[in-house]
Amino acid sequence: ANAADAAKGEKLFIECAACHTLGVDSEGVGPGLKGMFGRKAGAVESYRYSPAFRRSTIVWNARTLDAYLADPQKEVPGNRMPYSGMTNATDRADLIAYLQNAVK
Repeated sequence: ANAADAAKGEKLFIECAACHTLGVDSEGVGPGLKGMFGRKAGAVESYRYSPAFRRSTIVWNARTLDAYLADPQKEVPGNRMPYSGMTNATDRADLIAYLQNAVK
């Protein structure tokens, strides 16, 4: 297996940055991503999540984020994120590798 490419993931994050920041703030369309790994989905107090996300039992890690990015509506039916998913598994791995360092 090839190692994930965090530099490529940083370039892929540009699409995510339209709605998400790497910080803790939730002033964008989506919640800030700082500290997301190990956190329950829907837990940023300053962000108004959909009821679907509030009910979710997901805790973010590389595996759960990979599944969510592949098909957000399948993983959290009824969520409000207007994103159809990232079908390429290598791209998802690269993006996750980037985020694991960028949002510690």
